[in-house]
Amino acid sequence: MIAKIGRASNLYGALAYNQLKVEKENGQILFTNRIIETPQGLYSVAQLIRSFEPYLIANRNTEKPTLHISLNPDPKDNVSDENFKLMAENYMKEMGYGEQPFVVFKHTDIDRAHIHIVSVCIDEEGRKISDKFEKRRSMNVCRELENKYGLIPATEKGHKQNDTIFHPVNYQAGDIKSQIASVVRHLPKYYNFQTLGEYNALLSLFNITTEKVEGELQGKIRHGLLYIPLNEKGERSRHPFKASLFGKNAGLPSLELHFEGSKKALKDHTAKPAIKSAISIALQSTKDEKSFKKQLAENGINVIDRRNDTGRIYGMTFIDHNSRTVWNGSRLEKEFSANAFNDYWNNNIKPRIKDLKEPQPKRSQHSKMEDLPTEKPHELFGFLNKEVPPFNTNETGIMESFGGLLTTSQGEDYEEMDFANKMKKKRKRQRGQQ
Repeated sequence: MIAKIGRASNLYGALAYNQLKVEKENGQILFTNRIIETPQGLYSVAQLIRSFEPYLIANRNTEKPTLHISLNPDPKDNVSDENFKLMAENYMKEMGYGEQPFVVFKHTDIDRAHIHIVSVCIDEEGRKISDKFEKRRSMNVCRELENKYGLIPATEKGHKQNDTIFHPVNYQAGDIKSQIASVVRHLPKYYNFQTLGEYNALLSLFNITTEKVEGELQGKIRHGLLYIPLNEKGERSRHPFKASLFGKNAGLPSLELHFEGSKKALKDHTAKPAIKSAISIALQSTKDEKSFKKQLAENGINVIDRRNDTGRIYGMTFIDHNSRTVWNGSRLEKEFSANAFNDYWNNNIKPRIKDLKEPQPKRSQHSKMEDLPTEKPHELFGFLNKEVPPFNTNETGIMESFGGLLTTSQGEDYEEMDFANKMKKKRKRQRGQQ
């Protein structure tokens, strides 16, 4: 089992993110600790917040008092709701949060059983609860829970494998071609995006951009792509590389097929309502661009805006790493368009969004324990053995909180591969002429 611990300043956002899944019937409250009881065990975000208010009011100087933890057993583990509840209680007690108010949510929007725990890391007197050696203590508790409940252990070997996964391109580290290759040869396998602009928005998280090029070959107009490494400011840092160096998946014909496939996949995608709601919540609960992006990043959504030389916003893209989907703002909602955010961030005219209705509370597990639908073993990313951290303090560095995404391709000579491919084509033509 793997535990992910995140901290943030916005308790409302953490509760709303999880309660939204409950209201969309993609989640359930399994258990609450030191939370004010309600008639028939029904809860809303406003009701849950009341139990945390004394702690927040007493807070002395802790900048990020909100605690958001996810516990993720191996996809092959079949954990009952009752055991999830006991595991959450045990984990919080061993980590020093057993006397804190907390809510345990079970998420069912992906085919992998896991729970989220929302709490605060300050005690009743406003003092921060110690987090010294937190990572080491958390790993020890997870090993104990694996033994106690017969779970598949997350071995050290597995952790070491995850340590070698891909990170955004570092133009100063050298071997840039291989760094780019490890992204562009694999990224379309895991994300849905419908246009080259959306693809570029996703690539920007990895310090890469791509440009369309056009030329004439044997009397015919040919279209292709160039991949360009970027520095930390989003500026070109090295010369461009032809897409052909990275294989067919990185080329324009394959990407155009991917665009068409993504259009069908995203037409009625189940994640769309949740993403729209998360953006609406962020608009309602934040006051500026920085806090808006930060709150969405904490919930696994990157916001990529494109501006011209005068600072005007002409493009808005939202990248949801939970569902691995990329969305143009205006395609999600008219109020999420580039013009709307340009008016908001440059002219202080906030978009008019549909008021979020107060969620109709669901019955908690206090009143009735019901088994949720059986879930097939699955991981958020098939190539990662861990859940995306729900919170990340750096609005532009969410990929670091993912620990990177893709395995590296160091040692592969893509120029040599390209030359070999051309020679194969030449031999085929020669055989055809004979």
